[in-house]
Amino acid sequence: MVWKKEYAEKIYAGVTGKLLGVYLGRPVEGWSYEKIRETFGEISYYIHDRLNLPLIVADDDLSGTFGFFRAVEDCAGRKVTAEDIGNSWLNYIIENRSILWWGGLGNSTEHSAYLMLKKGIKAPFSGAASNIGRVMSEQIGAQIFMDAYAMMCPGDPEAAAYYVEQCARVSHDGLAVDAARFLGTMESMAFDEQDVDKIMDDCQRFIQTEDIRRLLHDVRNLCAGTGDYLQAHQWLEEHYGYQNFYGPCPMMSNHAMVLASILLGGDDFQKSLKIATTSAWDTDCNAGNVGCFNGIRLGLDAMDKGADLRTPVADRLYIITSDGGAGVTDAVTESRKIIKAAMARCQEETELPAQRYAFEQRGSLQGFMACPLFADRAGRIQVSNDSSFGNRPGLRVDFNALAEGAPANVSVATFLNHHEVYSNYETYVSPTLYSGQTVKTVIFAPDGTAPYVRLCVHYVDAVDKMQVMYSPAFCLKKGDNVLEWEVPDTGGMPVCRFGYEFGSVYRYSSYVVIRSADWSNTPRRFCQEGILMKDMWDLNPFWSQAFVASARNFSPNLNCTYCISHDEGEGLATIGTSDFTDYQVTSTLKMSLHDKAGLVARSKGHRRFYAAVMTGMDKVRIVKRCDDKLTILGEAGFDYEEFREYEMTFRVKGQELELLVDKKRLLACHDSDGPYTAGGAGFLVDTGSMFIKGFCLERI
Repeated sequence: MVWKKEYAEKIYAGVTGKLLGVYLGRPVEGWSYEKIRETFGEISYYIHDRLNLPLIVADDDLSGTFGFFRAVEDCAGRKVTAEDIGNSWLNYIIENRSILWWGGLGNSTEHSAYLMLKKGIKAPFSGAASNIGRVMSEQIGAQIFMDAYAMMCPGDPEAAAYYVEQCARVSHDGLAVDAARFLGTMESMAFDEQDVDKIMDDCQRFIQTEDIRRLLHDVRNLCAGTGDYLQAHQWLEEHYGYQNFYGPCPMMSNHAMVLASILLGGDDFQKSLKIATTSAWDTDCNAGNVGCFNGIRLGLDAMDKGADLRTPVADRLYIITSDGGAGVTDAVTESRKIIKAAMARCQEETELPAQRYAFEQRGSLQGFMACPLFADRAGRIQVSNDSSFGNRPGLRVDFNALAEGAPANVSVATFLNHHEVYSNYETYVSPTLYSGQTVKTVIFAPDGTAPYVRLCVHYVDAVDKMQVMYSPAFCLKKGDNVLEWEVPDTGGMPVCRFGYEFGSVYRYSSYVVIRSADWSNTPRRFCQEGILMKDMWDLNPFWSQAFVASARNFSPNLNCTYCISHDEGEGLATIGTSDFTDYQVTSTLKMSLHDKAGLVARSKGHRRFYAAVMTGMDKVRIVKRCDDKLTILGEAGFDYEEFREYEMTFRVKGQELELLVDKKRLLACHDSDGPYTAGGAGFLVDTGSMFIKGFCLERI
């Protein structure tokens, strides 16, 4: 495999195409063909608002695709296996809450496979027909989750076949793996070849089952004989409809629909999505696969023809895993991870922007838009990508009659949207930006009459009211302006949006370009203190949702800040991001029934972390969890009592780890064996409960 410069944009186009397809198909997932046609006719544009739904929602097709791809980074250059990806399932999935359809053993394929993994049955055996049954193992999921692994292998279908199979076999077997392998190799080949027939002809060699070979033959003959997708749908319903197969979401039906949508859509990106979405069955999965394939094959220019599907999405997505700080993300950020992995496979040096937001891909917005919290000001501002004008990458902000008393605002989400309803797949994320972090941004002004700007954060306070904090005003000079601002203390409340407020003393109708924005640093100080719960009936106030919990119960308390409880193994609740490196975390803790309980640091998922714990009523430990392995890094005797308060401080700096109880150092140790270098912080309890008074994270 030889890396080509154009592959980076094609990967971004594939990721974007996946997003667009999922968001088009998601509102009608599970609807019958007849109901879709009766209600909408054809679906060629977003219909979420007609159903009173948000456009950007958590979806298993996106969380699984990009969440499970993190096994590549976690393996640090080692060739990824099905077992590695299975370990990622256990680390990043929050049982009964995130990514999967939790329909139960023998009803949901992925849930069944997860239960096998939890029992200690390693992948690929977790998805084998011998363990979860042939029917369960041949449902659609193998096809849904594999796109990122295929895109990691541009122009190298042999490698794509391997990686797609490793991903698929965690939860599937038989013809489901075969179909995923075929589609994944098609995506790989599409980086260099646009002719669909040539792609299908070449990739047939990766098909291993007669069922998929026959399906491909049938669908190609059908589509060669008609250009009418309504007529084709009627034939597919009769011969490949759900009634012909067992299980809730059979691979055969949906694989046939994906291939038919590609063939009948031709080189029209939007037509192929319309067919996949209007034709029912698993609409978000099918349209997502079609969008990814045609995004790679046809590129950004093809998806920008016709209706504007990209601007409303603005690259936005949620990836719902136990690594909550990586949950609010965008297509550019996720593309970078795939590009980095693909270039590493080519032994090419990675040349990617270091800043969180650099807008390097054509047309990318990375979630920025006219700030929805100032809807009355939206008419004064237009947001676009500067590279679309043939310039250096950046977010171009055009102003219409900006003037004193008539400011304009642009912002990006850093957490959940307040009061927005997140139905079906629940949304568990942590903020990406915190009090005490320093924002660094570069803004280009084209002339010396440029406006001034105030950086700002929007947060929800303890009584559920939206508040805003501003930086001092910066006067923009001609050229690049480098600005820095430390986010003020929000009282431990989550920052929901970061933004810019532009103003001008005199009327201004020109533009500026935001070249970059970043806050890749540990907060100086972020604290939640005291009893924050205001209403005993509100068990899940907005501010408390900043913690992502795998513990059975984690909630605010009227007698303390939080209570965490878990009735088996280790239950965690964490907050923060991979920006957090050297810090200390402090809480006053009171143990109830427990095997061990205490503080967590540098968590990246809930089976990879450091913890400082009390255990056995007579000792304290510093431990390292890495998947199934728990390493005791240090231990000391310490007699303690249940229901008595102890102030614990856990410090992590470089390879050094230190535990203080009631301000006395009890343990100090180091980890030189592949140490964790960054990640979130929080709490751990093993088979019991712990009452928590306050939480304070401070940079060292």
